[in-house]
Amino acid sequence: MKCSINGCRKRIFILHILVSLAMFVLIFRLGWLQIVEGERYQAMANQQHTSDFVVPSKRGALYDRNGKELALTTVKNRIWANPMLINDPERAADILSDILEMDQETLFNRLSQKDTTLVSIARRVNDDVVEEISEHGIRGIWFVDDNERNYPYGNFAAYILGHTTDDGRGIAGIEQRYEKELSGSAGRSILHLDGARRQLPFYMETHYPPSDGVDLILTLDEVIQHYTERAVSKALEKNKAKRVIALMMDVNTGEILSMAAKPDYDPNNPRIPLDKEEYEKMELLNSEERMDYWFEMWRNPVFQEIYEPGSVFKVITTAASLEENIATPQTSFYSGGTIEVSGTTIRSWRWYNPFGEQTLAEAVRNSDNPIFVKLAQSMGKTTLYKYLHAFGFNEPTGVDYPGEIASLMYSESAVGPVELATISFGQGISVTPIRMMTSAIATINGGYLLEPRLVRGIRSAEGDLEDVFEPVVVRQAVSEKTSAQMREILDFTISEESAASVPGYRIGGKTGTAQKVIDGRYVSGKYISSFFGFYPANEPEIALLILIDDPSAGAYYGGEVAAPVAGEIFREALRHLEYKPEIQDEDRNLDVIVPEIRDMTVREANALLSEHKLEMVLETQSSLGEDAVVVDLFPKPGTTVPQDSSIITYTSYEADATGLVLVPDLRGKTIREVNTIIGTRDLQLKITGSGLAVEQSPSPGTLLEPGSLINVRFAPE
Repeated sequence: MKCSINGCRKRIFILHILVSLAMFVLIFRLGWLQIVEGERYQAMANQQHTSDFVVPSKRGALYDRNGKELALTTVKNRIWANPMLINDPERAADILSDILEMDQETLFNRLSQKDTTLVSIARRVNDDVVEEISEHGIRGIWFVDDNERNYPYGNFAAYILGHTTDDGRGIAGIEQRYEKELSGSAGRSILHLDGARRQLPFYMETHYPPSDGVDLILTLDEVIQHYTERAVSKALEKNKAKRVIALMMDVNTGEILSMAAKPDYDPNNPRIPLDKEEYEKMELLNSEERMDYWFEMWRNPVFQEIYEPGSVFKVITTAASLEENIATPQTSFYSGGTIEVSGTTIRSWRWYNPFGEQTLAEAVRNSDNPIFVKLAQSMGKTTLYKYLHAFGFNEPTGVDYPGEIASLMYSESAVGPVELATISFGQGISVTPIRMMTSAIATINGGYLLEPRLVRGIRSAEGDLEDVFEPVVVRQAVSEKTSAQMREILDFTISEESAASVPGYRIGGKTGTAQKVIDGRYVSGKYISSFFGFYPANEPEIALLILIDDPSAGAYYGGEVAAPVAGEIFREALRHLEYKPEIQDEDRNLDVIVPEIRDMTVREANALLSEHKLEMVLETQSSLGEDAVVVDLFPKPGTTVPQDSSIITYTSYEADATGLVLVPDLRGKTIREVNTIIGTRDLQLKITGSGLAVEQSPSPGTLLEPGSLINVRFAPE
């Protein structure tokens, strides 16, 4: 049908309008997509054409002050899969389930997903397992580095080191406090894919390497820490105590040389209590209760719990009195065994047989409460509180550890005559062990209140200390003169008959016994026994604090239960630090030479050590008992040590009752030494490199079937 000229023009005009409108809509839509939503669609396109995964950084290691590795990261492997690239998920699942010992159905479900390009298959896989999987040539499987945090000595220094989460983030202790420095920053690997989600052959994988964390050198001395932990463990068992704590510090720098609290936990398995009964109790808890239980178990009692210090606090009252010229070490006082304060009778521990006339130095030695009440009354609460603040009891110490809590004490306005009296001898005030230690040190180091430290600095690639963290002096609490008088008094306090004394060495200190406060009340029969000591007595360099919470084996006085622990730790630490005896006994030679006992049986070695007047401390257990062969010892043969010293002895690890073999620690040893040690066990050895052993897999302490393979990597010194 033909149209008129006007009709055709009208139709063409309408068609033109429609086409123009359509073109305008299309151009507008195209502009909207390209300009307004361009970034979003570009991101979607990149997501479809690329697949990327995180490459974790290697966490920095933790070393003791002498370079001993206390926490390290072992580089293992993580297995990833791209389901879009796997042609036969069932076959792949069968192969992986056999090698990885995982459920086949679970793996098949992961590998069959079509809505994702990346799924995690397994973490922390050893190299030999990766090699076995690679031999099958499964398309769509990738391997990337994965880190495993290891603490080679188990629960050694657990509360100091802390631990990490499953994804490698610090959750307690030094691991948490220095998370930023230790963790570094993660890298990324990016794969380029086509529209079918297949890797493009002409594109190389884009890799952004991670930045590894730094290594830290702690203030700890691994040898002293070892002696401290052993003494604390023995004291916990001997005294049937709720808890035992020991803390050793450098009095001139504030560096913590050792710190142990038992019971503790193993950072390698931080959610599993070491005590079997505790584990069974935990298993009965619901998820919320279990979480509370874990945080309670991980809490460091040295920094995060308070106690009433008792008589050890008398060093603060004494120092304040000397500084205020209320008394001198020779000032005479009289004690009738009790003192009345606002209708309340306060007794001496020997109230039934009063000490009577005594000097201030003798009152400190006798720990006579009425004398310290008189000192506090002479000062008054304003002056006493001035010194409580000077010694830092109103603030945290500032130690480089997360979650430190402050002391708990009355506000000055709330202190009446009775409260003033009880504070003078360490009751009515609650402190953390680290606060009591740093404040007590300030009485004998020249009067300087120091900020305690756990980290000395960063370890360089060459193993040297760099970026040293210098000591921090908070303030001078008392004068040099007062501090010298305190050293004189506390030197007099520890006699040669004290259980804390070490033959040939002058040790100063003070014992303490305080009734425990539970739910706001003093509980009869519950005590915290303590000891604060230092060496040398005239010019102190190291100090030691011992706390025994609720000893229940009979004795409970600090001089009976805490002082012997201090004596044991001092004896070993002074030998290790190479302090020579100040007081020589002409009737006997205090020094002996450690004999060679390696390759002897335990029975033969023990007999030889006894002949040399040395004590064997066997650190390893073997199914062979006394027929096990000694493979190492500390101190080394030829070292000169005092008589009656403990010689730490290690035997070979034969198969235990289950038939499994315990993997030894081979790091730091030569190839010859490693071959010798492995030769005493039913294990196979694979060596890579030369020099000293720097990495091993599996980790020390792992139980393996006889004949299992140990991979050891060596590197030049």
